[in-house]
Amino acid sequence: MSPDGSTFLFRSAPRGLDRKRLRLFQQTLTTLVTKGRDFTCLLTSDAELRRLNATFLEHDYATDVLSFPSVEGEESLGDLAISAPRAKAQAAEFGHPIETEIEILMLHGTLHLLGHDHETDKGAMRRLESRWREKLGLPAGLIERTRR
Repeated sequence: MSPDGSTFLFRSAPRGLDRKRLRLFQQTLTTLVTKGRDFTCLLTSDAELRRLNATFLEHDYATDVLSFPSVEGEESLGDLAISAPRAKAQAAEFGHPIETEIEILMLHGTLHLLGHDHETDKGAMRRLESRWREKLGLPAGLIERTRR
């Protein structure tokens, strides 16, 4: 648990992962992006992402990040689940550290927790994610990569 109330769980983490950096980034997101609303982030396996995706979204495949917004009225913003193996592979593909890839996935997922949806909002989430990436010093995000 971090001082701001957000939690980062490392169920499946590669050896040498900079956990402190990721917890600090989560605190930054909580302070700047969510305006103090806490969220939980789980770093886990492809198998668990596949199970979560099938159980809650009826999609029988693994993915890199899933967002589970809380129900209205709850203090917490919700939960994120990130696939460590996918983050590692994507980091290698795009030539940056795994921590950077997890930060990209956390930002993307956090914007979904806030109610943004790049599949239906005519580019609003893409523009917002781009502005936050620049402020946070992150490379191209998920939406830009899929538009190539």
